[in-house]
Amino acid sequence: MSLAAEESQSATSEAFLADALFGIQAKSKVSERAARASKARHASKRRQRIDPTTCEREYTAAELEFMQAIQAYKQSSGRMFPTWSEILEVLQGLGYEKLA
Repeated sequence: MSLAAEESQSATSEAFLADALFGIQAKSKVSERAARASKARHASKRRQRIDPTTCEREYTAAELEFMQAIQAYKQSSGRMFPTWSEILEVLQGLGYEKLA
């Protein structure tokens, strides 16, 4: 084999090795990012409570009571969008009060 052929083969094998190594490093970085994203999703309690098919979550009893009270107020007053003062009235009607 000539010197030029050996150098060409050596350069080709070095290029192949570099491409293989870069590919492994790139895959490693992608898999690390995917693992971090998966871990973050599982760590988030909020995301676990939301049903992705309907964007609804499991409400607590207090949240349901408040939503039902607001809905009842809307129906009795005929107002679809109560003011903040009216919302405070609903909260006070449920027994909530600000402590000093």
